[in-house]
Amino acid sequence: MPSDHPKSSLLLQRIHTPSTTAAAACKQQQQQSYSYRIPTAAKHVPDHVARYHTHAVGPNQCFSAVSQRIAAPASTAWSVVRRFDNPQAYKHFVKSCHVVVGDGDVGTLREVRVVSGLPAVSSTERLEILDDERHVISFSVVGGDHRLANYRSVTTIHAAGASGGSVVVESYVVDVPQGNTKEETCVFVDTIVRCNLQSLAQIAENIATQK
Repeated sequence: MPSDHPKSSLLLQRIHTPSTTAAAACKQQQQQSYSYRIPTAAKHVPDHVARYHTHAVGPNQCFSAVSQRIAAPASTAWSVVRRFDNPQAYKHFVKSCHVVVGDGDVGTLREVRVVSGLPAVSSTERLEILDDERHVISFSVVGGDHRLANYRSVTTIHAAGASGGSVVVESYVVDVPQGNTKEETCVFVDTIVRCNLQSLAQIAENIATQK
């Protein structure tokens, strides 16, 4: 976890697993009221991908999005992002990843192990969307040893006008861990996502200059 937000990291690490009764009550509350929301940072994406960033958000969930300009074509950045089996190529907090079910199509499951210092050990993730034409990829967290339950992420890449560059947008929705606020949770996740996208930009730009 970067040192920019140590408070959020410590708060998340202090979370204990809630009791069965509390978890059941929380789940029942979430099912009562969902609203469809699109994060501010995702409101200016092209119409053909905007709908992918619309999330069903429950009362005990938070949602956000992070965008990053890339001085490389969308196709170059997409060649890195679409590799569901190799997130560590640009996600520096991922220590290892291996596919446990599937061959890279929708429905594929991967097990990701993260570096020390984060409030997590491992995460089991399911590929929900892989659209090579529109440059859209989405996954959801379905298991693992972590504190960010019901996490779902959508990443899109689109051309940035006549500049020849591109813009990557990653939006997400996730349960707010017990003992934390929505703001704290979003600050924590936004920081991780922002680091990932900055890394992606650097890698894609390096690839583009080598061509």
